[in-house]
Amino acid sequence: MYDTPLTGLLGLAVLFALILGGVRIGIALGLVGIGGLAVVLGPEAAVIKAGVVAVDTLTRYELGTLPLFLLMAQILLAVNASGDMFAAAARFVGHRPGGLAYAAVAGCAGFGAINGSSLATAATVGSVALPEMRRRGYSDSLATGTVAAGGTLGQMIPPSGALIVFGIIAETSIGELFTAAIIPGITQALFYFAVIWLLMRWKPGLAPESERAPWSERWRYLARIWEIVALILLVIGGIAFGWISPPEAAAIGAAGSFILALRRGGLSREQLFGAFEAALKTSGMIFLILIGALVFSVFVAVTGLASAASGAVTAMHLGPVGTLVAIALLLLALGSVLDGLALMLLTTPILLPIVRDTGMTPVWFGIFITRAMEMGLVHPPLGMNLYVIQNVTKDVSIGRIFRGVAPFLASDFVHLLLLILIPGMALWLPGVLS
Repeated sequence: MYDTPLTGLLGLAVLFALILGGVRIGIALGLVGIGGLAVVLGPEAAVIKAGVVAVDTLTRYELGTLPLFLLMAQILLAVNASGDMFAAAARFVGHRPGGLAYAAVAGCAGFGAINGSSLATAATVGSVALPEMRRRGYSDSLATGTVAAGGTLGQMIPPSGALIVFGIIAETSIGELFTAAIIPGITQALFYFAVIWLLMRWKPGLAPESERAPWSERWRYLARIWEIVALILLVIGGIAFGWISPPEAAAIGAAGSFILALRRGGLSREQLFGAFEAALKTSGMIFLILIGALVFSVFVAVTGLASAASGAVTAMHLGPVGTLVAIALLLLALGSVLDGLALMLLTTPILLPIVRDTGMTPVWFGIFITRAMEMGLVHPPLGMNLYVIQNVTKDVSIGRIFRGVAPFLASDFVHLLLLILIPGMALWLPGVLS
């Protein structure tokens, strides 16, 4: 009687209300999932099913990937890896028009490969790059917009926490997702470089030229980051070429970051314990969210909501491209009021069957939805990265930051459209290396 799409739709409405009312996403997903299953299957069956999902999730081998990558990020953060990456990039290109903006994007890409979090990337690189850019006379809008947009690379450049979460929810290979993200991540950074170049051509006064760093200084800063870059390449390359599994790569990354930190001599016992504490707290929060999301997914499957939504979209006869464009617009609309992780967890159980009907794979959809999540981070009115940047530069208005990020957001729309029109951007590399 209750196992109908209407029941699933009502559950979805309750979930939206809870999230918008301030209830934490993991708790909201779990409450709606268990409550919905109690209505459909009965209270006892709901509790048993939720328990099975929780145990099954927490005992999955690939789940160990997340805390180890988080530990790697926290250790390298403690020894100022983000500052070193920006400083090295600034020494090589900082003298060019807009050079520090290029360096900020490069620093975000490098730290994103360590950290896997857009908010942390924007905050960490911003705290280093923004004071230097403003000191050298860069426009506030260009400086803040560049770092806010560059920070979103943290979600795409592997290893990515968002892709790990998606892989577990969609039961998709995390290694394939990481490999699929390499080309979109690189092209996203190149698009941002192109935006900076165009802005410099249009308004050179946005970023005055500065002095050229001597080669001796460049090599000195490069020497500070080559081991970090080598560790990142080992981790990502090992996964892409199939030499090591993602959990093994995460273990190598965590151990390697600890060794690098000891070699640098800048890791105190307090910093090490702080890194463990931060990694454990974040992991626990994400595990709770994952369990809630998977229970909610079971509820959606039982009610037939996903199948009904897929049938409704098919009946509209939009075609594969039209369907994907419509999904993109829906994700962007929801991304303006929901944070990225909530967007992914809420929509994946419903949209994944629709995407499969268009002929796209879960791997492609993982890259696609992560890209949409990133755009939500710089999309008004929520735009969490924009408020993170304002917290770093408290004297710059949020309106000015919005204007600064607008050209980068426009390039994101083009990049997302290309991902729809050219699926090989995400699917070619995994196919070649498989």
